[in-house]
Amino acid sequence: MYDKFVENVRLRRWTVFLVIALLLYLMRSQMTTILLTFIFSFLAVRSLQHLRRHFPIKRPWMVVGPLYLLVIGLLYLVLTHYVPIIARESHHVINGLIRFYNSPEFDQNATWSFLSRWIDRLGLANQLHNGLNGVVATITSIGHVGFAIVISFILSFFFAVEIDDLKRFGHNFLTSDLGWFFQDFNFFAQKFVNTFGVVMEAQLFIAVVNTTITAITLFIMRMPNLASLTAMVFFFSLVPVAGVIISLIPLSLVAFSVGGWQDVIYILIMIAVIHVLEAYILNPKFMASRTQLPVFFTFVVLIFAPEIMGPWGLIVGIPVFTFLLDILGVKSIPRPQRVKRVKKIVKEAVHDDDSDHSSDKK
Repeated sequence: MYDKFVENVRLRRWTVFLVIALLLYLMRSQMTTILLTFIFSFLAVRSLQHLRRHFPIKRPWMVVGPLYLLVIGLLYLVLTHYVPIIARESHHVINGLIRFYNSPEFDQNATWSFLSRWIDRLGLANQLHNGLNGVVATITSIGHVGFAIVISFILSFFFAVEIDDLKRFGHNFLTSDLGWFFQDFNFFAQKFVNTFGVVMEAQLFIAVVNTTITAITLFIMRMPNLASLTAMVFFFSLVPVAGVIISLIPLSLVAFSVGGWQDVIYILIMIAVIHVLEAYILNPKFMASRTQLPVFFTFVVLIFAPEIMGPWGLIVGIPVFTFLLDILGVKSIPRPQRVKRVKKIVKEAVHDDDSDHSSDKK
């Protein structure tokens, strides 16, 4: 019976998948450390692989060492110089928004009053409040988050430095007595890297592009508290599709409190340009080989993922769902290929129909 189970590849792989899912569920308290370690390791290894394509680098530490020293230097600069500025400006932005929301100008404005009533009816305020509370609770637990970041940073460093030795060591598991288990584990690991990792990398790059465009626009508009607004846009941009829309609300309120409807129109134009750039240029370019989700499914995942994975669900929900679709064999066909596929099916159907008619005549 054991031999039959091993020979049944489909049943065997689903069993291994359930075992991995159970282990992750049991380790859910360490999910922040696991995800951060994977993200840091993925970015470090991808940088190493990219440089190895152009330069004869034999030892990984020749790249990983300077890279991590550079990151540590940048972190020190950010923590000592920019974090106090962002914290101070964020305090000013929040207080300004509260004063504007409670001001008579807000109550007397028909448009804002209409939007406020609909937000209250749909319960969006409570949902946003609960979501922000979860994010704030995660961020403000400085001890837990700081410890997770430090541990993940150290683990990813040793993983990237010893990537060649780890590959050789991992090969021994593939030829062990339970080699079938580790072969299936390697199968899911490759799928995970090729979907989750690549999608996260692309979303990070898209967030950087969105933030850069937003920062330039806000600078030209001479908006106050530029550092805190830019930081807010970057974190919201990590949420696929919906992040751009979510950031529109506080940006519009700040713009209206500063320059009125004219600045709000500028913000709307900027968000429209960013959305078009992300939807029609960046996403097709960096995620062309991945399953493209319809907007409906994207929002459904973003609604339910935080209920399952907590605040992390907003960021990793889409990549995890894409990984599950890849496991299930659900693939989308790019539009030109889809048209060719439809034409081919129609042509084959017509050819079969003509063959049937000719055989009937005979």
